[in-house]
Amino acid sequence: MSRIDDQRDDLIDGDGQAALDDPAVAAEVLAALSNAVRAVSLGSSLERVLHRLAASARDLVGARYAAIGIPEPEGEEFARFVTVGMSDELIARLGPLPRTHGLLDAMLVDPSPYRTPDITQDPRFRGWWPAAHPEMRSFLGVPIVSAGDIIGAFYLTDKEGAPAFTDADEAAVVLLASHAAIAIDQARLFEDSRELALVEERGRLARELHDAMSQSLFSLQLAAETATTQLADDPAAARRQLDAVRSLATRLAAELRTTVDGLRPTDLERDGLEATLRDQLTVAGRAHGVPVTFTTTGLPALDPDAEHQILRIAQEAVTNALRHAGAGQVDVTLRTEPGKDGRELVLRVVDDGRGFDPDARAVRARRLGLTSMHERAASLGGGLTIRSSPGAGTAVELRCPA
Repeated sequence: MSRIDDQRDDLIDGDGQAALDDPAVAAEVLAALSNAVRAVSLGSSLERVLHRLAASARDLVGARYAAIGIPEPEGEEFARFVTVGMSDELIARLGPLPRTHGLLDAMLVDPSPYRTPDITQDPRFRGWWPAAHPEMRSFLGVPIVSAGDIIGAFYLTDKEGAPAFTDADEAAVVLLASHAAIAIDQARLFEDSRELALVEERGRLARELHDAMSQSLFSLQLAAETATTQLADDPAAARRQLDAVRSLATRLAAELRTTVDGLRPTDLERDGLEATLRDQLTVAGRAHGVPVTFTTTGLPALDPDAEHQILRIAQEAVTNALRHAGAGQVDVTLRTEPGKDGRELVLRVVDDGRGFDPDARAVRARRLGLTSMHERAASLGGGLTIRSSPGAGTAVELRCPA
């Protein structure tokens, strides 16, 4: 364990531990930690994880404003600086991200937390606020340490209902910061793996474009050249070649449209679950030449993370049907239905493929996606049922609280 890790643990094990002995405070800390860890387990982006951590810290200590800053590896800039408590309009008026100097920088070079009832009286405060910046007084800063390195910091200001942050506030955020380091590291790994997947997908698309388009373009060029040479001597033969040119051009346009649709990024946060799922299912069905229907009615407002999990489960189930089951038809429905404890959200993916034995150990070992779907369903507080047998198709059903 590094010196910095020792110092952080001393802060938790010393006076801070006494502050955390209060059951109510301990419950709030555990809720915030659970919230942060859940964000990572759901495969959220780094930006969303940082926002959830900042919001958890703000709620935990009753701050008016909260921020979490991740510095660039070198230089005086923040790579990420996420704020909670400010409106979008105010953030826009504030302009570019702040630089790592003054008290902001102090939290990135010393692992010790820092509290003051008036940030403007600290000698490290340089009055760097832009004109639109709200006035702030009480301050609590807590570094985020990972493997002995300070990778970021919590910045909390304006304790609501009190002139300053307390020992209990500091201890709670120090504990949150120790788990925030894990959450941030995992979110970065998730983004890195996603970037790698994108690189691999671009390579695959490049190969498909080359394989599918180059031959079609060569045939198109050859038919056009043949028609040109036959135009004067044999108009009928030239007309047949021009018909071939038209047919090849139509096919080439269809192939290109399918590829472009696959490249177009979907935006779950912007378009919502229904529109995103409909678009992706259409593209998947077109790419495999298999009809994929989608029916939905009366969807409730859903948490963004819940939408993300439902989308991934649907994608995995449909992909299995198209790639592994040899299905000739896939039907997807998403609706709310009565359940034991109120309304339930129900996702069903049904195909007419070759089917399989869902309980066979060899199938589970080969298809990690089945385990992933069950884990995602559990994260939603629901369950996943897979009904299938050889030669009888497959039905995947997700049920979770609506």
